[in-house]
Amino acid sequence: MILTGPEITDAAADGRIVISPFRPDQVNPNSYNICLGDRLLTYTDEVIDPYRPNPTREITIGEEGYVLQPGRLYLGHTVERVGSDLYVPLLFGRSSVGRLGLFVEITAPIGDIGFHGQWTLMLSPVMPLRVYPGMKIGQIMFFVSLGQVDLYEGKYQSSAGPQESRYWRDVAVPAT
Repeated sequence: MILTGPEITDAAADGRIVISPFRPDQVNPNSYNICLGDRLLTYTDEVIDPYRPNPTREITIGEEGYVLQPGRLYLGHTVERVGSDLYVPLLFGRSSVGRLGLFVEITAPIGDIGFHGQWTLMLSPVMPLRVYPGMKIGQIMFFVSLGQVDLYEGKYQSSAGPQESRYWRDVAVPAT
C-alpha cells in the first residue's frame, strides 16, 4: 500500500516519517516533492573504478543556477532530510523535470527502512540544462512494509550533501 498525501502529512506530524524541512505545499495526492540542494559532485577521472575510491570535484550551485552537460554524471542531493523506521521510501524524478531531458535517480529509487538523511540524486541530462538550488526535482512516496523490519545501518546513514559511491568498501579488490 502507498501512503496518500494526507497520510504523509499525518505521518510527518507524528514522527512516523521524517521530512525536514516539511512544507505542506509540497504534498501531492500520494507523494511529497523534494528539492535540489546547492551542491553537486562530479567524478574527475575519465574512467570510474568501482573497486577503488574515485576522486570527485564539488560544485556549488549559485542563485544563477548551473548548467549540467550531457555525457556527465552529476551527484546532487535533496534539500530535505528524509527517512522512516516504518515505511519504505521510493524517490523518482518529477515528470516535469524528465520532460526537460533530465534523468533523476534512474537506478536507485528505493530507500531502506531506517535510513535518515539527505538523499543523493544521480542526475544525467540529455542536453545542456540549467538547474537551480531549491528547484522541485523529484518526488518521494512511502509504502507500507510487511514482515520483520531490520533497520538500515549502512555506510550512507545520516548523509548530508551528495555522496560518492562507496561500492569499493563492500568488495574484495580483484587480483591484477
